[in-house]
Amino acid sequence: MLVPACFFMLSPRIIAPVIPRPQIPYSFMRCKATVSLPCRMNMNDLTQHKLELSDKGFTVIRNVFSPAEIAAMLQAIEKADSSGNAFRKTADLFAIRRFLKVVPDMVPLVFTPAFNGIIHQLLGKDYSPVKSIYFDKPGASNWFVAYHQDLTISVDKKAELAGFGPWSVKGEQYAVQPPRDLLESNGTFRIHLDDTDAGNGALRVVPGSHRKGVYRPETIDWTKEKEETCAVPAGGVMVMRPLLLHASGRTTNDRKRRVIHIECSNRHLPEPLRWSEKLS
Repeated sequence: MLVPACFFMLSPRIIAPVIPRPQIPYSFMRCKATVSLPCRMNMNDLTQHKLELSDKGFTVIRNVFSPAEIAAMLQAIEKADSSGNAFRKTADLFAIRRFLKVVPDMVPLVFTPAFNGIIHQLLGKDYSPVKSIYFDKPGASNWFVAYHQDLTISVDKKAELAGFGPWSVKGEQYAVQPPRDLLESNGTFRIHLDDTDAGNGALRVVPGSHRKGVYRPETIDWTKEKEETCAVPAGGVMVMRPLLLHASGRTTNDRKRRVIHIECSNRHLPEPLRWSEKLS
């Protein structure tokens, strides 16, 4: 991306956000004191998951959350006050943006020792959540998502900084495309609360596409690329890189697909930007 020379001559022009954000009463640091691997994952499994994440851009880990833990999460979601503007509900999709901020009771339920162990072992102990969304795709949903990469991060203000842009507003907070190296270092964790396969919208991905930078879907050469469907059982976690090309199809089997999407980073943003959803 070419940046005009004048950008380097000006102080950042800051546009303050309009909507105040709720304070989270829990501390992520309090929840991550214990680090361990899921009870069914040994070191050979860990090595395999690291290789898959590096080579293919994703990996699926089973049995991270028990049925009782899933039930507790769904109960907390059901009890949440859905009158806020972070909640979006249509016939095809129920979504909660800024999920861990607006439903703070989820924090201790999500960040179990097993889940923390996955974050720290696959990415590093200095990684923290910086964005979260809850997706509930009903069984009769006709909603689908075309191939794309997750190219933006959520920040607390808009500022003219080299390498950051374009800008937009999503869910009443600023979204911006950061430099490529920041996206390459981030990791996404998708916690599945239902058994998910091709019939109810499991992600379809292009393995290895995360290593090709910004990869426009219209330029995919299907004579060279292949597609893989990522089936994940309830209680499992799909770990992926944001630059992995991914899509989701329509529901064809009348089964729900509920997913908690959490993005993690270990990067400090340049002044004056701050992560708008970071848990500290």
